[in-house]
Amino acid sequence: MFSLKGRVAVVSGASSGLGQQMALAFARQGASLVILARRIERLEEFKPKLIKAGAEKVLALKCDVTSTEDIDAAAEAAEKEFGKVDILLNCAGSSKDKGVVEMTDEEWDFTIATDETSVFKMTRAFAKIMQKNKYGRIINIASMYGLVGNTEIHTVAYHTSKGAVVNFTRAVAAELATDGITCNAICPGYFYTELTTAVLDTDRFQEFAKTMVPMQRYGKPGELDAAVVFLASEEASYVTGVVLPVDGGYTCI
Repeated sequence: MFSLKGRVAVVSGASSGLGQQMALAFARQGASLVILARRIERLEEFKPKLIKAGAEKVLALKCDVTSTEDIDAAAEAAEKEFGKVDILLNCAGSSKDKGVVEMTDEEWDFTIATDETSVFKMTRAFAKIMQKNKYGRIINIASMYGLVGNTEIHTVAYHTSKGAVVNFTRAVAAELATDGITCNAICPGYFYTELTTAVLDTDRFQEFAKTMVPMQRYGKPGELDAAVVFLASEEASYVTGVVLPVDGGYTCI
């Protein structure tokens, strides 16, 4: 079960962090990959690791997920190279962390464009390709912060954008269900990435996590793999519109 041999997976945000971890998970299952990010040099460095892990073929493309032109060009290049796209993992994101009173228009617009509008643009472009083959698996990386608020970090735009991704997932799942395309979301808890390390390594936040996370720890590398591989698989054909927290229990209390 859960083999991805013969499948083509597109992963945004594949130059670092969770995007790389989940791209490697797809590679280990034998998928071919289209990896997207703004830092093309990081993608080129990453390609050999994917091949070594088991990817059949890897195409690296420079793509700013806030740019409609970049996304449409990437979709065209992926279809030209492979003739199809089976899996789309929307993982790219960034955030300006401020509270509702302090946040500027520019900080709000940046976060919404990067974490919410980009998911719409990516899905629009690649779902069109999936519709041609009546098959697709769309997986959106939201956040447990898309399900709840928090008292430790003021990051209102991030909460808002990830909450929007959660319900965008449900809307797309309903809309594309008869096209053989599923759409699901994963809501990670606290994992180390380039964007989170500085905060997660502070004594104050580690104490906060021990109180708020029932497992009393952050997520480890690889602990998202099972969720993303399952949702990307052919076997998950009757699973759509699901919002799956992988958060050590944060959202259960």
